[in-house]
Amino acid sequence: MAKAFIKQGDVVPTNYHFTTTRVHMELAGADCLEIYHDEALETKSTNPFKGNMDPQKLKKVIEEYGKERISYVRMEATTNLLGGQPFSMANLKEIRSICDKHGLLIVLDGSLLCENAYCIMQREEGYKKKTVAEIVKEICGYADVYYMSGRKNTCVRGGCIATNSKEHFDKMKDWLPVYEGFFTYGGMPQREIAMMAVGMREMTDPGVAGCVIEQVKYFVRRLEEIGIPVVTPAGGLACHLDAKKFLPHIPKEEYIAGALTAALYIASGVRSMERGTISMDRDKDGNELYADLELTRIAVPRRVYSVSHIEYVVDRLTWLHKHRDLIKGLKFVEEPPVLRFFVGRLAPLDNWGAKLAEAFIKEFGPNY
Repeated sequence: MAKAFIKQGDVVPTNYHFTTTRVHMELAGADCLEIYHDEALETKSTNPFKGNMDPQKLKKVIEEYGKERISYVRMEATTNLLGGQPFSMANLKEIRSICDKHGLLIVLDGSLLCENAYCIMQREEGYKKKTVAEIVKEICGYADVYYMSGRKNTCVRGGCIATNSKEHFDKMKDWLPVYEGFFTYGGMPQREIAMMAVGMREMTDPGVAGCVIEQVKYFVRRLEEIGIPVVTPAGGLACHLDAKKFLPHIPKEEYIAGALTAALYIASGVRSMERGTISMDRDKDGNELYADLELTRIAVPRRVYSVSHIEYVVDRLTWLHKHRDLIKGLKFVEEPPVLRFFVGRLAPLDNWGAKLAEAFIKEFGPNY
């Protein structure tokens, strides 16, 4: 999509970036403009739709850059790096109206589409009696191009790009073999494509669409009860710890969310994901780009974990929170130039990992 729609000097307004998506935009010569509502960065909130795009900011972007320099407008459902926060249907309709007025495309990242639809069904007036499938169809009806990673909603390896426009299809199809495979299969085995078709139907079942959201909601409520800082309201995909509030003594240049992610693994064996400054890349001059939020993402795969698994993590986090002063920062020892969070390696400052492990063993024993 970046090769097809972006030219050097363009901009792409989005409700919030995703790591790999932004890299493709930048490699194609565009700047990614995040035009979220200000409340999106408040980790403690009651706003049910922190994934909304700010319509007034979009109008200013159009006025400043002109429609010729806007490759497309990107909406992500749900905004992964904001804590899995959804956008509302009303917001999407308003953005569609602005784009129609100026002849702009909307590209929808629907990797977590059914969670966004489930949140609309639960939270937005006028949609409580709609089915998830009906809401999914309406959302997609406002987009010009839809794409998704298949790993989340459809539970398969691979992904898809869809459009009703032959013009858009023709622009993209020539580039697909360069990166994935021929456009009839995209590098995916046929069995994966067949499973994706099944997964697309299953993901609209409310019991499937709401499975992760309801578990994350429980997870978040339990952590709030014991005073552990977490992103609210609960969103899709994961429970997100607010690492800045969890570890206020660690400076931002020492990778706060990465430190908390490592500490959680030491104390529990639970593999979470850093979604903070490590997930950013440096600027062209080598300067650190600090993330808006420092989050530790504890993803909840669909229909995998039980309440007892969640309670185990709550118990380990309770212990870790009491011993948080033992946690210190990290430094890179191997740092790739792009998407460094995938294969980069970090080391603990002052060997704090060993000291945290010692404290754990002292309390629980070496075989716990």
